[in-house]
Amino acid sequence: MDTPLPDDPDRRRFLGRVGLGTLSALLGTVVPFGRGFPDGLLPAAFAAPANGLLGKDPGLVVLNDRPLNAEVPAHLLADAVTPASRMFVRNNGVPPAAVDPATWTLTIGGEAVKAERTFTLAELKRDFAHHTYELVLECGGNGRAEFVPGAKGNQWTTGAVSCARWTGVRLADVLEAVGVTPEAVYVGYYGRDTHLSGDPKKVVISRGIPIAKARQPETLLAFQMNGEDIPLAHGAPLRLVAGGWPASTSGKWIDRLVVRDRVHDGPKMEGQSYRMPCKPVAPGAEVPDAEMCIIESMPVKSLITLPRSGLVHPDPQAPLAVAGHAWAGERAVAALHLSIDFGQTWQAVPVQAPTNRLAWQHFAGEVRFPTAGYYEIWARATDDAGVAQPMVVPGWNPKGYLNNACHRVAVRVGA
Repeated sequence: MDTPLPDDPDRRRFLGRVGLGTLSALLGTVVPFGRGFPDGLLPAAFAAPANGLLGKDPGLVVLNDRPLNAEVPAHLLADAVTPASRMFVRNNGVPPAAVDPATWTLTIGGEAVKAERTFTLAELKRDFAHHTYELVLECGGNGRAEFVPGAKGNQWTTGAVSCARWTGVRLADVLEAVGVTPEAVYVGYYGRDTHLSGDPKKVVISRGIPIAKARQPETLLAFQMNGEDIPLAHGAPLRLVAGGWPASTSGKWIDRLVVRDRVHDGPKMEGQSYRMPCKPVAPGAEVPDAEMCIIESMPVKSLITLPRSGLVHPDPQAPLAVAGHAWAGERAVAALHLSIDFGQTWQAVPVQAPTNRLAWQHFAGEVRFPTAGYYEIWARATDDAGVAQPMVVPGWNPKGYLNNACHRVAVRVGA
C-alpha cells in the first residue's frame, strides 16, 4: 500500500479492534511479529497524515498559525547540534516585529533583590564571562497527539525538541551582581511578545524557575545560538535558556526578570498550565487545580532520526542502520535499547556520553530482520536512575504533557 490512510480518532478506535489479518491488509504486507502488537496502538506507518510508508518529506509541519507553532519530522533532527532551520517554533503570542540589540535592556527586580537594576545588552556581554552549552529544549506538550482521550492544544507528535549550542552569561552571575536576598524562591521572566488580542497591557506568558535552577551553571541569559546571533523567531536578542526543563521556562525576547519570594504566579504558571496531576488519574478525569503539580525536569526520552519512518528496506538479509538521540531532563541516559518485535525482545546499542550536562546523547546501531514484512523499530532509553521509557503512552493527564513513550518508526522489509 503506497498511500497512508488519514489519521482520525474513529480509525484509531477501529485499528484497536482489528485482528492480525486485517492489520496486515491495511499495511499491505505481512506483519511477522504482529501477534505482539499492543491492542489499541496505532501503527507507526499511520502516525503522521503526510508521512506514510512511501510518503514525501513534509518539511516543517505547521500546527497553528495564530500563534505560529511548528514542529520538525524526526528524520530532519539528525544533526548532532540542531540548526535554526530545523528547530521547532513555539509561540504563545505575537513575536516582536523587530528588535534593536543596541538599545535592548534587561531589568532585574522583584521582592527578593536588594535593589532593582537595569543592564544593557552590551553591559551583559562586557561585564560577565561568556559560557557555551548544548542544551535540550523540549515543549512540555511534545507527543500530545498520542493521548486518548485527546487533550486540547497543539497536537505535537515528536518534533517539538531541539539541542542547539547556546552562548551567553550565567544567570547566577548576574543575580549575584544584583544581590539576591535569602527570601528568594523563584525567578520569573517577562518578554516583548504581544497578546493575540492586541492589548499591550496583557502579558502573553510569564513563567519561571526555582532559584536553585536559576543558579545552575548551565542556566543562561543567551544571546547566541550555534555561534551566531539568536534568530528573531527563537528569542533575539536575549532569552533565558534553562535546559532539561519544559521549554516554556526558557523565555524569549526577555527584558525583565523578577526574583520572587514565592512561586512565580505569572500567566501560564497557575491553574493547569504546565502542570501534571500530583497522583495518577483515570483517562478523561477532571482534576482540580489544587491537585496539579508544576512540571520541572523532563522525563527520559529518545528519538529515532534514522531511518525515516516509512522506509522500504529491500533486502531482508541486509542489516539496517538505526541512529538518533536520547535525553533525560536533569539526568543522563545510561542505556538505549531497540526492538523490532513490538517490545517482546530488546537489543542494546551504544549511547554516547553527552557533550555537557543537559545535552542530548547520540546512539547508533543496526537491526536485522528475520524475513520480509512490516516492522516497527522501537527505541527505549533508560536514565541513570534506572527509569526507562514506557512502551506505550504513559499516564493520561488533562493537558497532554510529558508523553515519553518509546519512539517508533515503520519499516517495510522486502520489495
